[in-house]
Amino acid sequence: MTDISAVLASADKALPQSLDRLFDLVKIRSISTDPAYKAECRKAAEWLVADLVSIGFEASVRDTPGHPMVVAHQAAASAGAPHALFYGHYDVQPVDPLNLWENDPFAPAIKEIEPGRKIITGRGTADDKGQLMTFVEACRAYKEVNGSLPINITILFEGEEESGSPSLKPFLTANEKELKADFALVCDTSMWDRETPAIAAALRGLVGEEIVITAADRDLHSGLFGGAAANPIHILVDILAGLHDETGRITLPGFYEGVEETPANIKASWETLGRTAESFLGEVGLSVPAGERGRSVLELTWARPTAEVNGITGGYTGEGFKTVIAAQASAKVSFRLVGDQDPAKIRESFRAYVRSKLPADCSVEFHPHGGSPAIQLSYDSPVLTKAKNALSEEWPKPAVVIGMGGSIPIVGDFQKMLGMDSLLVGFGLTDDRIHSPNEKYELQSFHKGIRSWIRILDALAAR
Repeated sequence: MTDISAVLASADKALPQSLDRLFDLVKIRSISTDPAYKAECRKAAEWLVADLVSIGFEASVRDTPGHPMVVAHQAAASAGAPHALFYGHYDVQPVDPLNLWENDPFAPAIKEIEPGRKIITGRGTADDKGQLMTFVEACRAYKEVNGSLPINITILFEGEEESGSPSLKPFLTANEKELKADFALVCDTSMWDRETPAIAAALRGLVGEEIVITAADRDLHSGLFGGAAANPIHILVDILAGLHDETGRITLPGFYEGVEETPANIKASWETLGRTAESFLGEVGLSVPAGERGRSVLELTWARPTAEVNGITGGYTGEGFKTVIAAQASAKVSFRLVGDQDPAKIRESFRAYVRSKLPADCSVEFHPHGGSPAIQLSYDSPVLTKAKNALSEEWPKPAVVIGMGGSIPIVGDFQKMLGMDSLLVGFGLTDDRIHSPNEKYELQSFHKGIRSWIRILDALAAR
């Protein structure tokens, strides 16, 4: 623990220089999906190493079959301090279509969009260069005042997150001992709103499955065979319709094994956020929630499992009309998982259900499309509690603990491969236009993000 006010003051004073460094990083065109920018990705990795070395980290570029990793270490002054692994990524999405950008995506600038509200423009400002630099600048300010960090820190910056992270798992396996820490810190998420910071404690898992049902050995004339021949489209839609009962619950045997109710205090905190079915669904032209009855939209999207049909094909779908009974019909189905649901068991339960609904002379093929378990962090873990209190000290409104409907694969990799839970704290906003033209990062997010990490680091060091 230290005089945190002095560290915060140092970060405030150095904000212009912090922005200069962020601008230098954003100017590097580290587009990982395009081979033409391979040298730029390495340049970004080398820039980060040089910057980390300048504040006392032992840092290096680590080659992979793809773009390089950046690994850095710095020990705390006090023995027995906690050890955190901080993760971010320096690669960015392509900028196409370029004509929709208001400014050069790799010429970052400060822009005032309304009185008192300024943004940082440019590709990667929010995803994820601005986010990762909030942490680096927090470390810089702490070192400037105290000469050392309050906890032991390892940093891992990846260069392939936007292209599927093909090198990440092999790298984690090969460097498990070096990268393992007490917990991970991930800064690639968002706030609840401009005044309310958020910590994500739950990420849904995913099972994807494609099914192809075959009936006759060829397409049939619906006048000659209609009423007598099995229609695979009929069979398919009956199967899909049976996935839910009249209350919205999923009917697969054993589907809810490992699903626990969200703690009452957490649900109560979500209710204070003011998100209603009308406000949430109204943004997409809907108003009536379609999931399990009696649950809020936040519970439905953050804490409950789902079964969704993502696509159906079969029969004649071209212009005009063709009276045909198709030989085949197919569907793509995805399940979002929560708690301790087992992806393998969910997949097998679904396949058994489909087989049970098939006529004896029809067949089915299954094509898997990925499977990963949900991530559920303890709502009352000491690390989460300390971070929540620290964030609440910095922002106008208290921090909230939220769930996320999607998945962040790195969090699962850290948990499964390195045995570490992750603290997910980010300062993005939903209108930051990540992956789109005119990406931006709020100047407030960058400034108060630095201050937030200073407070979190200080809190994590407390005994």
